[in-house]
Amino acid sequence: MQPEKATAIVPARALPTSRFQDPVAVLPVLNRWVRGTLLVIAFGLVGVFGIAWWLDPYDAEGKALRSETHLQIGLPPCSFRYLTGIPCPSCGMTTSFALLMHGDLANSLRANAVGTVLAVFGLALIPWSLASVLCRRTLFIMSLERASTWIVVVFVVLLLTRWLVVLGLGFF
Repeated sequence: MQPEKATAIVPARALPTSRFQDPVAVLPVLNRWVRGTLLVIAFGLVGVFGIAWWLDPYDAEGKALRSETHLQIGLPPCSFRYLTGIPCPSCGMTTSFALLMHGDLANSLRANAVGTVLAVFGLALIPWSLASVLCRRTLFIMSLERASTWIVVVFVVLLLTRWLVVLGLGFF
């Protein structure tokens, strides 16, 4: 009796390709809801910067304000500052936006440097959002969720760091 020969089923060889060809990263197409959200963000930021441009961040003598520009749009004074006597982490944010929109970068940084950075980021976010909507893909990033999380974390850390510096130097 002869031993039976085993038959193996082996897949056919793949067609040869270039050895140096990298796999193409596939970016997902943004669905309608995400594109709509990006449009709302872009137009909302246009509104924010329109209001910042409309505000007058200077006192009667023409000296740049450091805070409380938000009072011009009917918002109440800073409750944190009222209750504690020290500025809150976001004190000067509206003023920094307004000063930047008036082309006064130095005083914008003095009012709240993180506000200035956030305003510049917001200004860059407007064309990025519109371009991403038109291309139906996010530009320069692979994950919108991951990028959003990092952006929030970075700005919160910057805001709190700036606040600790302000408190440590006694600028209140």
